[in-house]
Amino acid sequence: MSREFQVTFDAADPIGLSLFWAEALGYVVQPPPGSDLSPETPAEEVVEAWMSFLTATGVAIERHRSASAIVDPTGSGPRVFFQQVPEPKTAKNRVHLDVRAAPGLEGDERMAALEAECQRLISLGAKRIRRFEPVPPMSAGFIVMADPDGNEFCLD
Repeated sequence: MSREFQVTFDAADPIGLSLFWAEALGYVVQPPPGSDLSPETPAEEVVEAWMSFLTATGVAIERHRSASAIVDPTGSGPRVFFQQVPEPKTAKNRVHLDVRAAPGLEGDERMAALEAECQRLISLGAKRIRRFEPVPPMSAGFIVMADPDGNEFCLD
């Protein structure tokens, strides 16, 4: 029997990082309990709803930005949770996400699609690290990037 799981990121700025990953993955910021916000509600409005919810439930103001979560609006992908930690990232990730930006594409068409997605993510705050050219049959080519908090991921 398979199990549901979520992916958890340690972060300096959980809300900022959740906004980046929501855009990168086509996810939405998870609304607070009891809200009637739709998946089309702008992320900034969902964050504002969270701040109101946390205030109304008595959560200390200094804890308001300490966590965030994003969800797949179709309900099929895992929840992604972001939690604030005091220490900065110091080493290469042992686990990373592969963002499937060019499934089914090969060669120049694949690499062009990866480059286009790379530029989009850079405009959102990501950093390009390195491009790996296709080496058939073992690799179709990919781009290594880092999110705004320095976590490595691949465009695949």
